[in-house]
Amino acid sequence: MIKFLHAADFHLDAPFSALSREAAVLRRQEQRQAVASLVEACNAAGCDIMLLAGDLLDSDGAWQETVDCLRQSFAGCRAQIFIAPGNHDRFLPGCPYDTVQWPENVHIFTENRLEAVELPELNCTVWGAAFTQMDCPPLLEGFSVQSRERINLMVLHGEVKAGSVYNAISETQIAASGLDYLALGHVHQCSGQLRAGETTYAWPGCLMGRGFDEIGEKGYLLGEVERGHCAVRFVPLPGRRYEILHVEAGDDAASAVEAALPEDTERDIYRIYLEGEAEPVDEQALYRRFAPRFFGLTLRDRTTPKLDLWAAAGEDTLKGLFLKALRERYDRAETEEERRSAALAARCGLAAMEGRDSL
Repeated sequence: MIKFLHAADFHLDAPFSALSREAAVLRRQEQRQAVASLVEACNAAGCDIMLLAGDLLDSDGAWQETVDCLRQSFAGCRAQIFIAPGNHDRFLPGCPYDTVQWPENVHIFTENRLEAVELPELNCTVWGAAFTQMDCPPLLEGFSVQSRERINLMVLHGEVKAGSVYNAISETQIAASGLDYLALGHVHQCSGQLRAGETTYAWPGCLMGRGFDEIGEKGYLLGEVERGHCAVRFVPLPGRRYEILHVEAGDDAASAVEAALPEDTERDIYRIYLEGEAEPVDEQALYRRFAPRFFGLTLRDRTTPKLDLWAAAGEDTLKGLFLKALRERYDRAETEEERRSAALAARCGLAAMEGRDSL
């Protein structure tokens, strides 16, 4: 049984341009800290292998502080580390993967063709390849393992998407590969454990969120593999999260936001959408009130002006007669449920007459 850790898409030195300069600097420091935490988790789990599926760096270059962090963290890892450079950190002459003296336990794939590294002590072969330019041809096409008596692992940056220029992979290719596990990067949401034929494969998602297209918990995959069996599970890394919250603003947007907020938001970065029919929203006042409760906050006002539902009830029109009948029903209602039913009927009827969405 081999234990392994699978992670990808660190995007170290990302600009975090939507944050203030001070916050962006802190986030880049936290990215480096996350790498150290990842190695600690790998050692604590007793992993034999760490598979890193590309885009560890956000660009071809990297700050020296970041390179030093990677080198020092990897040197403290008791597992063998295999890196498959992706489209952001592609292998180029003069790049950090080429010029830095990496620890002996680190193997970096440097060609845009599949290569094998034998680990006889584990009865295992680790396959991998690198992006050497921004795009990459399909690398798995026509591949099949050489020996099914050994455990075969592969680490690649790519996506299961027909026509993709980022190493397009198909489920048919995965099923035909004979691999025990295919560790993938490039997709920033964790896929969970997937299977094609006898091959298990997965994307762990990015290590840390960088924007509102990367919301929720982020982390890595821990796995165990032997011939004929593989299982992985997602493990979140502690840290700041990006979250999106939808709030019906109503008559009092501040109270609505207060009621909708979860506890302990101080470390996280939120975008709050104010929605529904509402009284006018003072975004600046809301921001001043709630911003101190977050690491970062943006507000988006999507409300529509609140309508007087019964305003046309006295008109001598079809709309007026319709509303008059429902208003009488509303006034005669004996329960709150009956009043809500009459109001909803009026709202939906008005929306239909005016050609707009009732919601």
